[in-house]
Amino acid sequence: MGCAWCSRDTVPLKELRAVCAFEGAAREAIHALKYEGMFGVAQPLAALMAERFADWSPEPEMIIPIPLHPERVKERGYNQATLLARYLCRRLPLEMDEAALWRTRDTRPQVGLDRLQRRQNVAGAFAANGARISGRRVLLVDDVCTSGATLAAAAESLLENGARSVSGYCFARPTVKVEI
Repeated sequence: MGCAWCSRDTVPLKELRAVCAFEGAAREAIHALKYEGMFGVAQPLAALMAERFADWSPEPEMIIPIPLHPERVKERGYNQATLLARYLCRRLPLEMDEAALWRTRDTRPQVGLDRLQRRQNVAGAFAANGARISGRRVLLVDDVCTSGATLAAAAESLLENGARSVSGYCFARPTVKVEI
């Protein structure tokens, strides 16, 4: 299920998993994908996600990538989460539905925001199509999960609109240093 540190910010998520820590080569790859237009990086990252796709219990029935606002897609030219989800679906027997979840407003980038600011930034920023998700187990896919605020806000909308459960899967996640 996850540690108490993660669970406090990702409450609506049934489960949250990441392939690796957001450092070193993983961090460089995500930055290349997200900020340098190197969308070809998505395929090998998704291959690693598929390789490490452990047994989920119960298994998700569909994949939904975390959507960007249309203005952000216009600026960047693509949504990195959609690319990861698309390549992941080619390797797993799951369908992807890009129309089931969308951003209702253009939020500012989460980089540089603290935990509370991140939650406030994405609160109410998503809407879901209940007819597409009703009663289904959803797996949200994103490139990186820092605080979990984006995944949690998206999960809230999906659950409010009838999803049976929502889990999150990302390529990388920062490591948490716990002081004893």
